[in-house]
Amino acid sequence: MSPFIKLIIFPNLLLALFSISIDAATFVIVNNCSYTVRAVASPGGGQQLDPGGRVWARTGCSLSISNGASCQSGNCGGLLQCQGYDSLPNTLAEYSLNQYSNLDFFDISLIDGFNVPMSFLPISNGCTQGPTCAADVNSQCPIVLKAPGGCNNPCTVFKTDEYCCNSGSCNPTDYSRYFKGLCPDAYSYPKDDVTSTYTCPGGTNYKVVFCP
Repeated sequence: MSPFIKLIIFPNLLLALFSISIDAATFVIVNNCSYTVRAVASPGGGQQLDPGGRVWARTGCSLSISNGASCQSGNCGGLLQCQGYDSLPNTLAEYSLNQYSNLDFFDISLIDGFNVPMSFLPISNGCTQGPTCAADVNSQCPIVLKAPGGCNNPCTVFKTDEYCCNSGSCNPTDYSRYFKGLCPDAYSYPKDDVTSTYTCPGGTNYKVVFCP
C-alpha cells in the first residue's frame, strides 16, 4: 500500500489529531500567512500516492472550474489539480516515505527559488526535528533574482553548471550562501545534503505550515 497524503487546510493555528498507520502518512497543511495561499501536492493530494512527492504554495491565483488556474507563483500549467509545476519560484517541501531502513527522508528546498516561508515538521512517532525557513527572503532578494511573487534560485536565471550542478559536481556560491544564511535548514543548492536532509521512522505524520 502506498502512503496517503491528506491535504487539510487550516486558516490559522488550529490543530487536528489523526490516526497513525504504519502504511500511511497524513500531511496537515496550515496557512498562517496574511494572504491567500493555495496548497498543492504533486502527485495530487487527497488520493493514494507514490512514496515520493512535493508540497508547495501557489500565490496570486485566479481560479475557476471552467478556466482552471492562473497563479503568480507556484503555477502548474493552468490546472486546478496540479500534476507538476511550470512557473518558478517555489518553496518546496519534499518527501520520500518508507525508504532505506524504513525511514522517511524529507526537506525544504530553495533549489527552485522561494515564494512563501515554510516549516515542515513531524508530528508523531516521537520524531521532533524538521526544517523551517521562516525568513522574509522576498524582501531581501538580490535584484537579479527577483521574480513576480518571489525570489529565483540562480540556476533559473543564469542556467550555468556553476549554479545548476548539471555535471553532478558543484560547490556553494555567493547566491547559495545568501539563501543558506537566511534559511540554514533548507537546501540552497543541489549538493547541500549534509545540513538539509531530515529523517523520521516510516509512518510518521507531518505538518507543513506556510508563514510559520
